[in-house]
Amino acid sequence: MKIFYLVILKTGTNNTTDETIINESFRGHMENINRLVNEGKMIVAGPLGKNKNSYRGIFILDNINSIEQAEEILKTDPAIDTGLLDYDIYQWYGSAALPEYLPFTAKIWKQKP
Repeated sequence: MKIFYLVILKTGTNNTTDETIINESFRGHMENINRLVNEGKMIVAGPLGKNKNSYRGIFILDNINSIEQAEEILKTDPAIDTGLLDYDIYQWYGSAALPEYLPFTAKIWKQKP
């Protein structure tokens, strides 16, 4: 078992309809995810289906030492910074093998026609 940080993304308080702000924020959101994966700080990211709690997606963070450090990392996400997304963070105990998920995913996608 290993300690990870589970982030539940939820709809934020910014309800703008400005397409430029929305598009730029979510483009930056995706770029930030890729950066964190490349830095070894994020091992899972993905959206959630429609639900009554306004939950939008999850992250599982790795190589993080505290909830405070996770919060600092999340502040670098433009969709969070603009208030389009908000989050809850939980310390989560999971399989120490979970970080192997990404290398295997990359291999599977390379095999897909």
